[in-house]
Amino acid sequence: MTDTAVSAPRTPDRHGAGDRVSRRGRTTRLVARLALAAVLAVPLTLVIVRLTGLDAGTVFAVPIVLFPYSLALSVLGLGVMLAVAGLRSRWAVLAVAVLAAAQVALLAPRFIPDERHVPVQAPELRVATINANVGAADPAALVRLVQTERLDVLAVQQLPTAGIAALTAAGLDTLLPYHELRPEYDSSIYSRFPLTRGGPLRADTAWPQTTADVTVGGRTVRLVAVHTYYPVGDPDRWTRDMHALAEVARDSSPDTVFLGDFNATLDHTPMRDLLAAGLTDTHAELGSGWARTWPVGMTLLPPLVQIDHILHGSGLAGVSVGERTVPGTDHRAVVAVLALLPAK
Repeated sequence: MTDTAVSAPRTPDRHGAGDRVSRRGRTTRLVARLALAAVLAVPLTLVIVRLTGLDAGTVFAVPIVLFPYSLALSVLGLGVMLAVAGLRSRWAVLAVAVLAAAQVALLAPRFIPDERHVPVQAPELRVATINANVGAADPAALVRLVQTERLDVLAVQQLPTAGIAALTAAGLDTLLPYHELRPEYDSSIYSRFPLTRGGPLRADTAWPQTTADVTVGGRTVRLVAVHTYYPVGDPDRWTRDMHALAEVARDSSPDTVFLGDFNATLDHTPMRDLLAAGLTDTHAELGSGWARTWPVGMTLLPPLVQIDHILHGSGLAGVSVGERTVPGTDHRAVVAVLALLPAK
């Protein structure tokens, strides 16, 4: 008789399988937390830059333009943490909520209109600014803009000699017969009213800014057509341009208008320094904080950021402001009606 070994049936290793499932769960949660942390690092970094002014003269001058969009990342991260139990942590939720609240607090003022009383009889100045994209802006469309908006003053950046000739041929000189044309300086001023004291602004900027005086309602308004250097090319040079404009603003009268392509948003420290020197951004003043003027027509994307502004001194107040599209240029025009307040 042959002995036959009979082995007992093996019981599945439930502990081992459970450990593997547990390890996979821990790994998944870890990956999800790391991904969430990477997403939230973007708004956290931008908040730190925004609060500390690290964008001035540094590479952070470029990503800070996306600061308003980073709020969406904070809200998304907070929603995911609240929806997924494995990612939920009291302290983490609190930290992200504080981050989102800080962003809201920094963005909110530009959406709250200033309560300034403008007398009905106050004289008004209708102004606009546009970057002509080295003269590529459609001259006929630009003339129609002047007609439609009944503009008194138009500041144009990147307008070469050929662009000036094209606007003259399109009839702009008939509507705005007074000029301070400085194609060699990169910015020019057209006006319905006579201009005086025209010429380059005395400021240490990469290229001269064009300036002139115009008389409205018996008051002299100083105009500065602005085009600064760009932070992508040299953030330090751009910062020096903005600081030079701030020095001019501090010494300017209340009846002053700076208008043009600042290559800066309200989230840039140098722009806030310029405003602190005695100027008001017309969009923020009127609660139109979501204006976007660039880029236009160059990609499938809509305009993303506002780098074109109309700023004014305390002697004026914004009545209305908006953006208009002119074919041929990658910037939208900014159009504003400014009222001259009674002298104090």
